[in-house]
Amino acid sequence: MSHTEADLVQLLHTGPFHLALRTALAVRGLPLQRVQHHLAHRGIRVGVTSLSYWQQGARRPQRPESLKAVRALEEVLQLPGNSLLRLLSGDAAGRVEVERPAGRSYRSLVEVSGSVEELLAELESPADGGLHTVGHHERVRIGAARELVGRESQHVVRAHRDGVDRYLAIHHGDPGCDPSRVAVRAVENCRTGRVRWHEETGVVVAELLFDARLRAGDTHLFSYGFEDGTAGPSGEYVRGFSFAGGQYVLQVHFDEAALPVRCRRFAQTSAGAPRGGRAELTLSGRHRTVHVVEQGVRPGILGIDWDWS
Repeated sequence: MSHTEADLVQLLHTGPFHLALRTALAVRGLPLQRVQHHLAHRGIRVGVTSLSYWQQGARRPQRPESLKAVRALEEVLQLPGNSLLRLLSGDAAGRVEVERPAGRSYRSLVEVSGSVEELLAELESPADGGLHTVGHHERVRIGAARELVGRESQHVVRAHRDGVDRYLAIHHGDPGCDPSRVAVRAVENCRTGRVRWHEETGVVVAELLFDARLRAGDTHLFSYGFEDGTAGPSGEYVRGFSFAGGQYVLQVHFDEAALPVRCRRFAQTSAGAPRGGRAELTLSGRHRTVHVVEQGVRPGILGIDWDWS
């Protein structure tokens, strides 16, 4: 999303702090590593991660040394004196608190958490992206060669902090996946931003940009998809949940030339835990689909696996 000097002037007047800081960084064209260097030259040590969290709204500078860094940021970014500090005090007075659901880390949910965290860091994403799921309907397509052809999601999210304007979608291909050939589709109420992938693990992270910044409590409905078809036979589809709450529907559609002999639902508390909550699923005859519906998801893992013989 491009920003102008006029946008910056407006945000320095209205806030919130993190959006004003993010816009100032964009308008001045300064990457976080360069900002860190300028601050260090002034005798102030602040990590790139902290700066990223401040501009995303995941954390707020509150300690005396952090406020000193904000004052120095005004100099580095050539902003009027006290313009950012004033927003901090104003945001604290008027901020609406929205309950943030209990969360889980990627490390507990996916075996390739290192790759995921590396790609999220490259996109300067805080651990908490500011969104939790209200409803998610996911459709997975399995092709004639038993491969995962693609998947589509209709997603409803709610912001639990101000200023959220994007969602990071994660796709983990089956063994043999070529992530450089996986295509991202922004279908409804979003557009594709930056896309990064990890060759060895087949992980793709795609930035989906909204046309408006959400305030705490706002909901947003959007649709997107991944086109894959680059890996070998698929035997399961798994979804990890960082936050509790919301409805999740997973539907798997099989090509008529490749029908499994058995399909099952399963759940896990973490990536390394044994699978439980097993239930047999009946493949519908004409439509060749199975599905699961979870009315109120818990942090953990839910999925469907199947046998080819």
